Amino acid sequence: MPETAIEAIAEGLEKGQTLAAIDLGTKTIGIAVSDAGLSFAHPRPVIRRKKFTADVTALAAQLDKDNVGAIILGLPVNMDGSEGPRAQSTRAFARNMASRIALPHAFWDERLSTVAAERALIDQDMSRKKRGERIDSAAAAFILQGVLDRLYSAGATI
Repeated sequence: MPETAIEAIAEGLEKGQTLAAIDLGTKTIGIAVSDAGLSFAHPRPVIRRKKFTADVTALAAQLDKDNVGAIILGLPVNMDGSEGPRAQSTRAFARNMASRIALPHAFWDERLSTVAAERALIDQDMSRKKRGERIDSAAAAFILQGVLDRLYSAGATI
């Protein structure tokens, strides 16, 4: 499916469907899923990256389990607003994913989301090892909450 505007995401959801956010790391894929009311982001266990087909199969299973109707991908934009290799890699992942997962998707500028997620985990007094295991899902939750807050402020309803 083609990229969708953030504002149109909620309109395309059916009653009871959730919204998911993905933070693509080099070793893991972080996932967060909203509640059915599109109010709160909840992190899910990370997917350990292997090969693209295995990654997408695991991702599809998680999305199906959570009744996801649309996907937000964190787009790692440079601090100056330009898109570098990581952003291009994320866009390529989305293109390839779209041929296997028939859900609308949108991108969200994820600048500083990992930094904010790490600070939140540190505030929870989480050890460095546990932070490393959960950082991508925490960043996905931070991304998703930003999208949910934007949809709420725009008056989006499902």
